[in-house]
Amino acid sequence: MRVGVLAIQGSVKEHVDKLKRLNGIIPVEAKDKETLKNIDALILPGGESTAIGKMLNDFDLKDTIVDLYRSGVPIWGTCAGMILMAKHIVNDDKVYLGIMDIKVRRNAYGSQLDSFTAKLSMPDVSKDKIDAVFIRAPYIEDVGENVKVLSRYNGKIVAAREGNLFATSFHPELTNDLSFYKYFLRLH
Repeated sequence: MRVGVLAIQGSVKEHVDKLKRLNGIIPVEAKDKETLKNIDALILPGGESTAIGKMLNDFDLKDTIVDLYRSGVPIWGTCAGMILMAKHIVNDDKVYLGIMDIKVRRNAYGSQLDSFTAKLSMPDVSKDKIDAVFIRAPYIEDVGENVKVLSRYNGKIVAAREGNLFATSFHPELTNDLSFYKYFLRLH
């Protein structure tokens, strides 16, 4: 299975390194339309959502990613990737891909200095509590009727799934746990 990581900005290497640890997975750094068209799943990494969103347009990748979504390819957005996927962004007038029926708040937990790690319960993903790293993290304020909430932190939604879409507020690529990757790849 060829799993692409959108490789235009953000935590690309960290995701690729995690994918290399999984049997049968070929990690692919996806930087262009042709690469995107030849993957079986896609990760939109954490980074700077405004910068990544601008580059999606500059490199003419937006429509290709939306086509992947429409064709049923699993797409996982972590942190900034979740913002890119959202149909609604509370504190931003832009919508980037607009493919997941969620309303997100950017930088909801504060600045870089306010970053933290928390243990989350997520029975669909793992029977054990999972470490979650929040860095200038967004959270989901509201979800559409077809969105399944997977986890909350202090009452705020931090992980959700809608069909072939999976979104996390936090950075699983910065932990040693592969549970999220295994869960995501089961969506295929």
